[in-house]
Amino acid sequence: MSTYKNFTVETDADGIALVTWDMPDKSMNVFTVEVMQEIDAIVDATVKDEAVKGVVFTSGKSAFSGGADLTMIRGMFDLLQQEQAKNPDTAMQTLFTEAGRMTWLWRKIETNGKPWVAAINGVCMGGALELSLACHGRVASNAKSVKLALPEVKVGIFPGAGGTQRVARLANTQDALQMMTTGQTLTPQRAKAMNLVHQVVEPDQLVIAAKQMIKDGLKPVAPWDEKGFKVPGGGIWTPAAAQLWPAAPAILRRETAGNYPGALAILKCVYEGLQLPFDTALKVEQRYFTQVLRTTEAFSMIRSLFISMQELGKGARRPAGVDKKKLTKIGVVGAGFMGASIAYVTAAAGIAVSLIDRDEEAAAKGKAHSEKLVADQIGKGRMTKEDGEKLLSLITPTADYSTLSDVALVVEAVFEDRQVKKDVIEKVEAVLPEGAIFASNTSTLPITGLAKNSKRPNQFIGVHFFSPVEKMMLTEVILGEETGDEALAVALDYVAQIKKTPIVVNDTRGFYVNRCVFRYINEAYDMLIEGVPATMIENAAKMAGMPVGPLSLNDEVAVDLSQKIMKASIADLGEASVKPEHMALVDKLVNDLDRRGRKNTRGFYDYPAKPAKKSLWPGLKDLYPQKPASEVDVTVLKQRLLVTIALEAARTMEEGIVTDPREADVGSILGFGFAPYTGGTLSYIDGMGVKTFVALCETLAAQYGDHFKPTPLLLDMAAKGDTFYTRFNPYGAEQKAA
Repeated sequence: MSTYKNFTVETDADGIALVTWDMPDKSMNVFTVEVMQEIDAIVDATVKDEAVKGVVFTSGKSAFSGGADLTMIRGMFDLLQQEQAKNPDTAMQTLFTEAGRMTWLWRKIETNGKPWVAAINGVCMGGALELSLACHGRVASNAKSVKLALPEVKVGIFPGAGGTQRVARLANTQDALQMMTTGQTLTPQRAKAMNLVHQVVEPDQLVIAAKQMIKDGLKPVAPWDEKGFKVPGGGIWTPAAAQLWPAAPAILRRETAGNYPGALAILKCVYEGLQLPFDTALKVEQRYFTQVLRTTEAFSMIRSLFISMQELGKGARRPAGVDKKKLTKIGVVGAGFMGASIAYVTAAAGIAVSLIDRDEEAAAKGKAHSEKLVADQIGKGRMTKEDGEKLLSLITPTADYSTLSDVALVVEAVFEDRQVKKDVIEKVEAVLPEGAIFASNTSTLPITGLAKNSKRPNQFIGVHFFSPVEKMMLTEVILGEETGDEALAVALDYVAQIKKTPIVVNDTRGFYVNRCVFRYINEAYDMLIEGVPATMIENAAKMAGMPVGPLSLNDEVAVDLSQKIMKASIADLGEASVKPEHMALVDKLVNDLDRRGRKNTRGFYDYPAKPAKKSLWPGLKDLYPQKPASEVDVTVLKQRLLVTIALEAARTMEEGIVTDPREADVGSILGFGFAPYTGGTLSYIDGMGVKTFVALCETLAAQYGDHFKPTPLLLDMAAKGDTFYTRFNPYGAEQKAA
């Protein structure tokens, strides 16, 4: 049999060919055009070889496969653009054919006449799970690392290689829809309960069990290709389906506000496909997949949440010429909530932490936070007792700064006060090794100012985490005026080690994320003051695609923190920097009513004891004369909330605070959940066209204030027909890190 670059094929004495997928120079197997061609050739070769009685398909890596490769996804969009420019009439047919390549290759496996068994040994996502579902048998290892999912909906598309048709014919319809419309991750046990895998075995029995299925006479025919096949639950025309299907689109709209074409297409594919012969159903799925691929949402989400996130995570902004550093020990100074959480995620990555506070008791309290998190993880079955003990053993609470004498990095996470931070910087630098980096986790104080307290400002940088640290995937890396390449490289290496996604920003008040967040909150203040009912503000935000309303978000970050930031802004930038009406609203809530947010159980919302749910404070409607709901245009509310954030993101690009549009987009989604279907703040602008966005800004500015006026950069881009991704092309000439 031929030799392959990405596969080995070994046929045993029983005539079972073991196909092992092990791509050279890749940490994980992914689908590329070459991989697809080789699978096609393997199908042909095994069918032709009479000695082969069946095939076991497995991975030579610790994971099975993560799905499609970036180059394959990019290639699809590049092809569409090229074909549309060359021949618009046939462009859609070309895309349709390309979109079906995986579909029909998996169908070829399914109908090849010899039994195939997928032996799933690790993470199995997207197209890899769709390939497994096309095999006649599926065996999964019971290792904790095994996770199965069709997560495509999270990047704007849907399982378009037979996934919607096979899952809906194996599992009951409700479970199938739930899994695919949410991108839910399944354990092997859950996948077996849903009938998606046949067996779950010990890791060392995986290939043996897969081969045994073939020896036991596994039929090389899919259930739906057999005469008399019935869909689990009976299909579309049953009493159960009559209850499910009218509710399904309504539930989806409640969860997504109709913002995700890929999610709706899943419902259409399943509903229509279950009424058709299998090959026709695959063609319906292929048509919807082609249609969704053409949407702005799919293009923007794939670019930001798949391509850009991977590029940034792999160090797209890391300076060239600086050796990669693998950190084994760091210091964290400040064992409060943030510092303790930073220590936890660092130890979870296998890095030892010296956790320092003013005394042993305060430092031990910080470690107790990690102990609680570990206990929670063990209780939920997400961590073993041994792993928990190992993690905690890496955190050493202490008041002794001399324990920092052998670290390569210190993260400072003390109170947001210049004097407190100055004292810590001096104490740390007195013991810090010569080449070590000092990183401040400040969320509001400019790094350049803090670095003035340092003897080595070129080794001083900001690393801003978001709360809760163990859940939030974003980290802002902030460059001071004198920050050097070494400091940036070490900060990015650290962020990569703890499995966060970094964005690199230049120094300014509020950096990038907080500037955008406070614009969002300030717009809600304006709406309240205008008399817009608070419920409409919060609901409009969710309808616009935001995960939480601005008033709820303000409660989470604390209303008194907003007050402090406003006061600091007035002190540093003058009275004009804060609207007096905003200051009056926040002063009333904090000073007069002691409504500080979730932390004291009352802010814009009331927070009763569990299990009761939070609810908007009824007294809000008494603060300002209320407009009748019928006089408020929800579409305009949605526009105002998204546009004000996007405008602020554009300002940060204009000011050179953010220099790469990928970071503005990814940072806005991971940092505060900016409407993911848009692809992020700048993709939102590019998606509608800068000219359209400028016109919308001018309309809003005329009615709601000058803060909506388009900036000179936007006006220039509109005149020249530019987009952010062409004007600030991240793939152009090699850019400097700042």
